[in-house]
Amino acid sequence: MPPAKKRSRSYDSAKTRAAVLAQFRNVSDAVPTLTAEQLDGPTRLGEWTVRELVAHLALVVGAVPRFLDEPEPAAQELGLLDWPSATASAAERIDEDVRAVDAGDLPGLYERTTARYEERIAGTSDERLVPTRFGAMRLADFLVTRTVELVVHTDDLNAATGLGIPVDRQALAACTRVLADALAVKAPGGAVEFRVPPFAVVQCVEGPRHTRGTPPNVVETDPLTWIRLATGRTDWAEALDAAKVAASGERADLAALLPLMG
Repeated sequence: MPPAKKRSRSYDSAKTRAAVLAQFRNVSDAVPTLTAEQLDGPTRLGEWTVRELVAHLALVVGAVPRFLDEPEPAAQELGLLDWPSATASAAERIDEDVRAVDAGDLPGLYERTTARYEERIAGTSDERLVPTRFGAMRLADFLVTRTVELVVHTDDLNAATGLGIPVDRQALAACTRVLADALAVKAPGGAVEFRVPPFAVVQCVEGPRHTRGTPPNVVETDPLTWIRLATGRTDWAEALDAAKVAASGERADLAALLPLMG
C-alpha cells in the first residue's frame, strides 16, 4: 500500500550520509577497547549481551548496502514518519538476525561494514527505493532511520559499558526531529507545544490551538531524554521526577502517548 500522506521535514542528504558514517565510526573506534568481560555483560535490551548489541549496530549500517544490492522495488510503500510505529513488529526477526551474526571478529566486521557502506552509497540517488523489512522506502528516508538506530543504540551501549562513546551532533539532531515529528503524527493537534532545544519544536495533541503569546500547554526536554522517552528507555514519571522534563498545562501529560518505538 502507498505510504501515508504525512508531512515530513527536509533533511540534507549529504549531512545525513555523513552523520551515519560519523556515528558508526564513533562506535567502531570503541569496539576494539571492549574486553571479553564487557562483551559478555548484560544490556537493558532483554537478553542481549553487549556483544549482541554491538553486532546489531553493524547490521543497522550494513542494511544500507545489503538492501541496495537487491532489486529496486516498483513503488514506495513506507514514508519516513511511518517508520517509527512500524518497528514494533520486528523485534523477533531482529533478534534472529543478530544471533546469526558471526561476532568473533567485531573490529573486522565493523571495518568491512564501513567500507561497504561508503562504496555502495557513493553516487546512489536519494530517490532510489530500498526494500526494507517494513516496506519500500526512499534511500534518503532510510538513511535518516539509520541515525535513529545508531543514536539510540549508542546510548544503550554507553549505559551497558560506561564507555562514553560520543554522539555525532547531526545524527542526534536527525534522530530527535524524526521522533518529535512522529509524536505529532501520533497525536495531531495544536494544544501542546513540544520543545526539544536546540533541534525541534512541534505542535501536538487535540484541543484549543494557541495563536499568540505563551502557549498554555508546554513540554520541554533535552534530546537524549526525549529519545529515551520515545523508545521506552525512560518512562514519563521517572523523567518528571528527575526534572528531565518540564511540563506545564492541563494537557501537557504525554505519558499515554509514549513510547513511540519498541
